[in-house]
Amino acid sequence: MAAAPRGEEAAAWSEEAARLVWGGAVPLQVHLHDADVTALPPPPPFLTLGPRVGYFPLLVSTIKAHFSSSLPPGVDTVWFEYKGLPLKWYIPIGVLFDLLCADPERPWNLTVHFRGYPADILSPCEGEDSVKWNYNNSLKEAAFIITGNSKNVMNMSQADQLAMWESVRKGDLNSYMNISTKLKLGPFEEDFLVRTSSLGSRQGSDEPESPGSVKPCRVPVRLYVRRVQQDLEYLEDAIPVSDWESVSYINRPFEIRKEGGRSYIALEHALETLLPEFFSSKATARAADPEPESTTPDSEPHNSDTSPGTPHDEKLASVGPQETDVAKKIKLKLVRVQGIELDMDIPFLWVANNLKNPECYLHVCVYVGA
Repeated sequence: MAAAPRGEEAAAWSEEAARLVWGGAVPLQVHLHDADVTALPPPPPFLTLGPRVGYFPLLVSTIKAHFSSSLPPGVDTVWFEYKGLPLKWYIPIGVLFDLLCADPERPWNLTVHFRGYPADILSPCEGEDSVKWNYNNSLKEAAFIITGNSKNVMNMSQADQLAMWESVRKGDLNSYMNISTKLKLGPFEEDFLVRTSSLGSRQGSDEPESPGSVKPCRVPVRLYVRRVQQDLEYLEDAIPVSDWESVSYINRPFEIRKEGGRSYIALEHALETLLPEFFSSKATARAADPEPESTTPDSEPHNSDTSPGTPHDEKLASVGPQETDVAKKIKLKLVRVQGIELDMDIPFLWVANNLKNPECYLHVCVYVGA
């Protein structure tokens, strides 16, 4: 049998990768918080699978049914916590697991609350409606980053919008593909040379690229940077995240412009570009030393609870002399996407094309020792 053409083979690999991403799930063991228990004996924990590309509010109806006989009367917003940390409802389940469980915990033991919503930490959540709004907002932002405008999403028919959301809610990849292909938001091309830029100059504008200019390839990326002990040797010894101030949440597009020839873009190169706060001193040191031992310092943490559809940081940060000194105390520990601990030499665009979430963002969890 003749070998499949390269294009067909790549398409087959991409389809298989998408099915693995959409089929991925985190085993959950959900415990009812003691303050919500109104009947004895306390109910047993609820075991379920949380879709990696799904969101916790979409599991509430099933979890509430399990604990219904033990709940106090009244209605309040349901929320989840892990080791005392309220979980941000708009971050996908798989990303939260990759970020907060340095050493993967299976099942993932969580506590569900039906009272006392921590409004000072979490943004308001009105259940599925809030998740749907967040998804649509993120998809529009991703479309703007990729194409330079969001018209393809804004012009979707009501029927297509509903069908797409239902496919995400139900984890139905086939239905999703039937709709998403109309948006023409991928795949990201691989024959470009790297160059970064901010969207600031064109954000809010739907104007196309100027005549004669080369349209860049932009990859929507969300980075979650977690600080762990600098001398951490084993992931199971990582100190748990006690508050969101120890996590930097960054929206930053990766831009590639076609300037002739082909270029192999490794994940390490992409991260150096996306996170100059950590890598710029390393890149500078390469000129004198091919094997530097340090990375650059972390930026100030983003602890505001805005929607992921609203960029926290789209401009590349600068690194000052004092920060360069701190850089020697920073060390990259781990990069994790869709539960996979990635090697730094893996092709970045393969990761972006095959491991992105349904809203077309690539979510990257980065552990740094500091």
